[in-house]
Amino acid sequence: MRFVRRFAPAAIAAFATLSLVTIGSVPAVAEMVLNRGNQAEPTSLDPHKGTDVQSARIGYDLFEGLLTFGPDGKTAPGVAEKWEISADGLTYTFTLRADAKWSDGTAVTADDFVFSWRRLVDPKTASDYAYFLWPVKNGEAISNGKAAPDTLGAVAVNPRTFRVTLERPTGYFLSSLVHRMTYPVSKANVEKFGPDFMKAGNLVSNGAYKLVEYMPQAYVKAVRNPFFREAKSVKVDTVVFHHSDSPETELRRFRAGELDIVQMAPVTQIDWLRQNMPETMKFYPVLGTQYLAINMTKEPLASNPKLRQALSLAVDRQIIVEKITKSGEVPAYTLTAPGVPGYTLPEANMAKATQAERDAMAKKLLAEAGYGPGAKPLTVEILHNTNESTRKIAVGVASMWQSKLGAKVSLNNQEWKIVLQNAGEKSYANMVVLGWIADFPDPYTFLKLFLGDVGKMNRSGYANPTYDEKLSAANLTTDPAKRLALVAEAEGMMLADAPLIPIYHTAYRNLVHPRVKGWFESPMGVQPTRYIEVTR
Repeated sequence: MRFVRRFAPAAIAAFATLSLVTIGSVPAVAEMVLNRGNQAEPTSLDPHKGTDVQSARIGYDLFEGLLTFGPDGKTAPGVAEKWEISADGLTYTFTLRADAKWSDGTAVTADDFVFSWRRLVDPKTASDYAYFLWPVKNGEAISNGKAAPDTLGAVAVNPRTFRVTLERPTGYFLSSLVHRMTYPVSKANVEKFGPDFMKAGNLVSNGAYKLVEYMPQAYVKAVRNPFFREAKSVKVDTVVFHHSDSPETELRRFRAGELDIVQMAPVTQIDWLRQNMPETMKFYPVLGTQYLAINMTKEPLASNPKLRQALSLAVDRQIIVEKITKSGEVPAYTLTAPGVPGYTLPEANMAKATQAERDAMAKKLLAEAGYGPGAKPLTVEILHNTNESTRKIAVGVASMWQSKLGAKVSLNNQEWKIVLQNAGEKSYANMVVLGWIADFPDPYTFLKLFLGDVGKMNRSGYANPTYDEKLSAANLTTDPAKRLALVAEAEGMMLADAPLIPIYHTAYRNLVHPRVKGWFESPMGVQPTRYIEVTR
């Protein structure tokens, strides 16, 4: 029965796209359905709570913020048709579109944004992303329970004018508004249904689609929102996001015609795909980094930077991208990915050395830290999610540490939600395999993950007040070039402390059937369904 429940929706959807509905003797236009492989089960459909890219892809179809993603994946005006920024960089005034509506036909108003932003920073919401609005006046104080939500520096001047006052100039603030955490929810909808507002049948959304069905561990189904401001340009009638922990399962369903798009092809099948389905391979670099977060709250790694540096040096990143991932990834020695406009990555000394030189230095640092393959071998555990592609990376790293450093390495395989929970709580033993795709095109989207005050989002538990202060000083700088130079200094400082081991900068391994039109490469890996169509 479980098999039928999981696969039947795709089969039905595929049939719908191939069929014509006959009215009298005149065939009507067939429903256009897009079946998207969306990896593991999303953490939440609540736009203020979902913490992973699976939640994000659904969220960007259901909701729209002040800013949104254009058909090229770059930032574009969304609900806000225009905005003004004061000369001192403290006040942002947004004018909302007159045709912005919720899926029940009511207008999206400035009051909805005020309600939603207060909800995000309210401790009762318990959002891991509350820090997104900390630049707003009283945002951080509200999150920490030191001020009331209604003191947030966000007000509705009138139904179409939304004014935001910041605590201090914040160079990245405007670009961050493309992220779904800053998107609105309907005040009336949330007040009517309370915690159940996100359920299918209850949810009111303002994006190109509205939710009609959610089958946990199987799929999320959404249909076109007739009240969306650009509904006439939306081609796909129904989009179904299918969920599976197994990339291999997604590939099988793709080959069977049950999926039109696969987000990440399995690394185990890259060579086969190149030989047999090259026309479907849409592999391209995104602003993302795969890394090992080191638990800085537990020994022996927490207080021993030489151990952390030794482990990082011994990882042969070139071997991983050439022999395991094989999809255009680039060896990583920084957390921030290359390609952020105007940002020069800090230089990493290890990047200039040969791997043989790195290995020699790793052995030297290991010995200086009091460990070695003889009497005192280093024992570490790697936590990773249930995914064959991720497992192969973990196995590769473990093998390098065992052969080069004589370490005893064990692997702990858990479901994605469990991995994120343990990472957020810092309850994992030593290190965890994680990845980060930029929330917006700025290095701060990466570097905020290691700030001492961002709670569960700091999954290593790294705490360096000097790093925090330097990043804060950078964001106070209104000159863009000077700001990014200071940000690079902060990143270099953090990398020297080694609370993480960068492995590679990410490439998305999309599989896209030729019947899908309008798909595009996106810097942050976001392809909203509103720009896509399916021709059968």
